[in-house]
Amino acid sequence: MPDDQQPHPRAGFRLTVSVTPEDVGQRVSLRRRTDDGKFTDVVGILERWDNSVIAVRRRDDQLVEFDADVLVAGKVVPQAPPRRRPRM
Repeated sequence: MPDDQQPHPRAGFRLTVSVTPEDVGQRVSLRRRTDDGKFTDVVGILERWDNSVIAVRRRDDQLVEFDADVLVAGKVVPQAPPRRRPRM
């Protein structure tokens, strides 16, 4: 295969942030960079975005707060499907 047709070894994706403070109250998926340079995701209801602090309430009711400057990607996502009843 000619070099110009070889897939790029680091072909990947572009991280975009399409969430804003106006999305408070919406369900979001956010990716942030941790202190060690890795990434972690949080999914839940965007409860607050003020003074450069973002707060997301997870399904288990845990509130996750972090500085907006570590946000690398995010989007509004559909509401979670209802939980299934346990099988009997």
